[in-house]
Amino acid sequence: MTSTLTLPRPYQNYVYAYPHKTAYRPLEPRPALTDLWAGESRRALSLYLHIPFCEVRCGFCNLFTRVGAPDGLTTRYLDALTRQAETMRAALGDAEPPHFATAAFGGGTPTFLEADELTRLCDIAEDVMGADLRAIPLSVEASPATATADRLAVLAARGVTRLSLGVQSFVDSEARAAVRPQRRADVDAALGRIRDAAIPNLNIDLIYGIDGQTPASWRYSLDAALTWRPEEIYLYPLYMRPLTGLDRNADPAASERDWDSHRLDLYARGRDHLLAHGYTQVSMRMFRRLDAPPQGADDYACQTDGMIGLGCGARSYTSSTHYSFDYAVAAREVRGIIDAYTATTDFTRALNGRRIDGDEAERRYLLQSLLQAEGFTVADYTARFGRTPHDGFAAELDLLTARGWLADGDSARLRLTAEGLAYSDAIGPEFFSPAVRAAMAAYEHR
Repeated sequence: MTSTLTLPRPYQNYVYAYPHKTAYRPLEPRPALTDLWAGESRRALSLYLHIPFCEVRCGFCNLFTRVGAPDGLTTRYLDALTRQAETMRAALGDAEPPHFATAAFGGGTPTFLEADELTRLCDIAEDVMGADLRAIPLSVEASPATATADRLAVLAARGVTRLSLGVQSFVDSEARAAVRPQRRADVDAALGRIRDAAIPNLNIDLIYGIDGQTPASWRYSLDAALTWRPEEIYLYPLYMRPLTGLDRNADPAASERDWDSHRLDLYARGRDHLLAHGYTQVSMRMFRRLDAPPQGADDYACQTDGMIGLGCGARSYTSSTHYSFDYAVAAREVRGIIDAYTATTDFTRALNGRRIDGDEAERRYLLQSLLQAEGFTVADYTARFGRTPHDGFAAELDLLTARGWLADGDSARLRLTAEGLAYSDAIGPEFFSPAVRAAMAAYEHR
């Protein structure tokens, strides 16, 4: 089905978590962690540890991270992370000891830490929080410059099952255009070390829409990635986000519609190329090799309810509240937040976040499920919420159908069409609640 409706812009908001962090506000009164986690299931928790340091900030990056670390800062950060973990573990209590089903180290760049510091990070997860890292899926993010043999040896020994490498482009000129100084030779060397470390799942991140990128150069990066037979490949559209390097350098005369068309074209080329080379599409961004080893029932997903986030850039999710420390992108603001975190001695209360009522929980489930290629069953949805998706979101779902974005022929399952998946970043925002929209619009970027 091809829609004749005027379509929205395809690249509006990457919805990897809902509500978006820009909808968070100071929690008043500040709830105690013991109260937030009282009554929450401990049977299948996710653990996330955030390391907010990078060797360089890429031009497209709006993550919570700072460039470099003065002498002693990583030690002070790990000290604070230990205090926070001890407080969190005490808040969970011993009546029902926590069982962790997945774990992830993100950032920033976790492998910015030296090998002995990575050992300490793993010790915090295992000895303080009680996660058995060798028995569960454990995902770690890295950059080519920090994927050194000694760091990788620590990660492999501690049970890492997935290593995600931010390559973005195998073309040196495109990497420079994305304000990511790296050489192809160094990227290949890092990939060789990762394969030598025998970590079961390798993911390579690539970006399309970089200034100067052509269909031919995009194909070159895809083929370069495929030579390593990564178990996963993520294809990310380039965004110009507030306060990032590329946002400051954006050409105001450039046609947004032309850029949208260019990115959609590169996306389709990349998708089709990977599908033709033995990959299956999991979401708009994620492609998995058909014979890749599974990581577990829930893979390494870290956006589910029951997630404990540690570190000043981490978010935690209970069934009723999402919370975190403060968030910023500007270098001075980030430094101030990290300094405040490392000086904190009392981690017993949540500071910033958003309460999640029944409507928001329903929207969250729908978004997380619909934006996956396999979609979700109406029966599972109804069992969880006591009504069908159309009972609450008929107008939104009917519009997707009219645009040709919702698959026909299976009334028991809601699933996006190939074109619908391509427009995932336009579909997600249409399900944001009015309250979340208003909070995001009022957010002051800093």
